[in-house]
Amino acid sequence: MKDENGLYYYPFPQNKRARMYVRQDQGTIWFRLWNADDPQMWAEHDWVPYGAIKQAATMSTSKSFDANRAYDIEAAKALLRE
Repeated sequence: MKDENGLYYYPFPQNKRARMYVRQDQGTIWFRLWNADDPQMWAEHDWVPYGAIKQAATMSTSKSFDANRAYDIEAAKALLRE
């Protein structure tokens, strides 16, 4: 899907109020989360390269948040191919 902020998918399909935006720059895929319930999130958190997300995911001990699921590289690639 696409809107004025760019290409996005729903990282949590049951919650249509959160969107994960994706873009590609010089061969790197970048992600940025938007949440209608937290309007400041977009302003406070910039684009993050996928490599940094993978690195952070290996250090995370959180059981309630699955970074690999939210930052879905396959969904991002599919959107960017369209």
